[in-house]
Amino acid sequence: MNPTRRSRLQLLLLLTLAVLTLALGWSPLDRFTWTIEQLLVIIAVLGVALVQRRLRLSASASLQLFGFLVLHQIGAHYTYSRVPYDDAWQALTGYRLTEVLDLQRNHYDRLVHLAYGLLLARPIREVVQGLTGLRGWRSAYVALEFILASSAGYELMEWLGADLLAGDAAEAFVGAQGDPWDAQKDMALAFVGALLSLVCRHGWPGRRGTGHGADSP
Repeated sequence: MNPTRRSRLQLLLLLTLAVLTLALGWSPLDRFTWTIEQLLVIIAVLGVALVQRRLRLSASASLQLFGFLVLHQIGAHYTYSRVPYDDAWQALTGYRLTEVLDLQRNHYDRLVHLAYGLLLARPIREVVQGLTGLRGWRSAYVALEFILASSAGYELMEWLGADLLAGDAAEAFVGAQGDPWDAQKDMALAFVGALLSLVCRHGWPGRRGTGHGADSP
């Protein structure tokens, strides 16, 4: 995609995200939780704006980032532990997903943590390549480590936000749903998602003779 069309696509995605944010933020289930969740969106948009001054993200990377933020905004509107995906699945198929898969909790938060790694590993790798010049397995490794480190940082901020700001709503804000290993599972899913994205997209980074050379993006 040429630079002009790519810039138009990115502007369209930004405007669509703004409209979606206003629509889902008009009457969220929990205004306080929704407001705090917007910090992630603000950080993401500011980060992209800063990066774009040095390099331009590809169209596919922009779409992946947009897809993740849409998932996040849906979770922010309902609060992650109350996203009614089970009702939506029943409306489409006539079956309840929780019964088919014998689920004991709302797993929308798990989906979004998996999507964090799955959808953002490539944009992050593009940034790493553009800013550092690293290629092959080195850029993939840095992207993978960034996903894991930022996931851990998010869990820490979530804990601090709940402890210092959420008060009586702390449990709902964290969304652990009674699982003592919630944070660890969330980080693991983000890591697995990133690993799958990097391996399926490029093969084992740095491997030669498979059409994905060491210097392939």
